[in-house]
Formats: sequence, structure tokens, C-alpha cells
Amino acid sequence: MASQKILESKENIVKEITDKVKSSESVILFAYQGLTVSEMEELRNVLRENEAEVKIYKNTLVKRALDSLNINMETSYLEGPNAIVFGKNLLEPIKVISKFAKEHEAANVRIGILSGEVADLDVINKYATIPSRDTLLTQLASGMMAYVKDLSIALNLYSESKEN
Repeated sequence: MASQKILESKENIVKEITDKVKSSESVILFAYQGLTVSEMEELRNVLRENEAEVKIYKNTLVKRALDSLNINMETSYLEGPNAIVFGKNLLEPIKVISKFAKEHEAANVRIGILSGEVADLDVINKYATIPSRDTLLTQLASGMMAYVKDLSIALNLYSESKEN
């Protein structure tokens, strides 16, 4: 039988996972077997820049944490070595891990939890294709500037026609 100390340690880990899932907008589960230490460190650094982190936990403890949050995930996703990305933002961690998985064949995105809802690989891939916030704001501004430009040209032509 497991000692009290070991059980408390496992309970603390389950509580940590639960807290991280609750406070994260995006949680991505991916297989990391075959990645080198330097590749994982590279991923950690890029994620850190985007207010996200990657952790590795035992699958049974992750299952307990998800069950305590009433998040139903197929147990097939919790087989083999998995790492979890916890992100405070919704899109940036998804973009980072998707790009990383394309560059490194050993990384394999499996499933995610986006804003508290389980999302399969298709949904994650769709989110990964959305432009960044800065790009969207630039597109919005340029679209709005087109109308202002057209209005100024029309007003200028109108004023010139009134002068004549």
C-alpha cells in the first residue's frame, strides 16, 4: 500500500494540474517521444515568450484532474508519453505548438481543451491558421483607411467641382 506521503504528493500534483487547466485558455496535449532535450528547451523558450508553459505529468494523474473538472476525454489520448502546453492566451500557444509539430516530426499534437471545451485536432488546426492579433488589427485598420481615403477623394472632387 502506498504511504501517506506518496498519496499527498499525488494529490498535490492533481491539484496543480486542475489549477493550471482552470487558469488556462488553451491546453494542448501532444506526444513528445523522440524529441531531444534541446528541442524541448527550444519549445519551452518560445512558449515562455508567449505566456505559456509545457509540463509533463503521469497520464493517470492527468486523468484524475480532468475527471475532477468534469472534462471527458477519451482514454486513448492519455496513452504513451504526453506533454501538456498550458497557455494563458487562446491562440498563441496553439500557433507555437502547431508550428513546432510541423518542424519536428516527433512532436504530435493529439487533443486540446480550448476555453474549457475539449477540441479535437481539426479544431486546433483551424485555430492555428487564424492570423495573430496584430495582423488582424492591421487588416482592420487598412480596411477602415480605404473608406476614409475614398471619402477624402470624393470630398476633394466635390469641392473642386463647386469651385468651377
